[in-house]
Order: sequence, then structure tokens, then C-alpha cells
Amino acid sequence: MAAHWLCLRFWFLLGWFSCVLNHLTTGVLGEKLDSCGNLRLGQYLCRDPKIDEATQEAESCRGRLAWVECLPAPNITCRLDNGTEFRFSGEEVGFNKTAPCRNVTGYSYKVAVALSLFLGWLGADRFYLGYPALGLLKFCTVGFCGIGSLMDFLLITMQIVGPSDGSDYIVDYYGARLTRLSINNHTFRRTQLTP
Repeated sequence: MAAHWLCLRFWFLLGWFSCVLNHLTTGVLGEKLDSCGNLRLGQYLCRDPKIDEATQEAESCRGRLAWVECLPAPNITCRLDNGTEFRFSGEEVGFNKTAPCRNVTGYSYKVAVALSLFLGWLGADRFYLGYPALGLLKFCTVGFCGIGSLMDFLLITMQIVGPSDGSDYIVDYYGARLTRLSINNHTFRRTQLTP
């Protein structure tokens, strides 16, 4: 009987020791401590990038990506890049994330729309965007008798026609930007259900 109690006591102490050891090596809610860059949404807040006044894009924009600083929420413990564990108070920068940005080279959206609306029949919009041949053709045909001017105004307004160098328009940071959606082989397509 005493051996039975001794055996139960041993297993109880062994279980208690493994629980304490597991608690010391894990983080919040029993999860293993992970890198700060792998925190879930709501566990961190990323600062807005610093905006350049001239281009209305992030100053750190390189290759359509900008780096922004992220602050883990108060009382979040995670592993830094150097391997050390750190408990944040909500004021320290824990990691950096990338944010999308646009490649701009100096062509203003507002100027392009204004030129297309008022001087499109002379081809000024196409000259401004870097298409001199089309600009000259519109000038000689008086905007393709007005039909070409109307079409260019709609295409420029919808941001389908952009600068000839492939860059994006300068649009206010919180302005009327359009995002092109494209379909490729990796796009999920939902089957059409017929009634």
C-alpha cells in the first residue's frame, strides 16, 4: 500500500514538474514563443509610412514596397530577431513589415485629367504623358473629330492610360486611386451556379 502511494506521489511530482517546465518555456496562452514578425493581427500596430510631399508616396518606397515600423501591443512577449525574448509595453518597435507603394516619376493625375478635358482635342494630354506620336496625330485630326478626345478623357480618368514610362500617376495619398484587378492561372474562380 505504501509503495502504491509512493508511486502515485512520484507520478504527481513528475507531472507537476513537467507542467512548471512547460510553463516556463512557453508564452501567453500556452503557445510557444514565436518571432515578433509572426504576431497575429491585433497583437501589433504598424505606423503609417512617412509620406513625401512631392510624390505622395512613402519615402522608403523601393521596388513597390516600403518598410514600416510595427509596435507589439502592451504585455506581448515575443522573440526578437537576435533570439532574445522581450516583453513589450506598447511603445517599443518590435519589427518591420513591408507595405505596398507605387512607383511614381512626376506625372500628376490631376494635370493629366485637366489637359485631357480642356486641351485633349490638341493632343496635349498625350504629349504630357509621353506619347508624342499620338499627340501629334490628335493635333492634326483635331482629336479624331472629338471622338478620340472623349475616349482619351475616359481612359485617363479611369487610369487605364498612364505615363509612357510605366510609372504610376502622382495621386494624393488618400486620393482617388484605382487598383487594377487581373485574372491569371492562380486566380480562384468560383463556378457559376445557374438557377
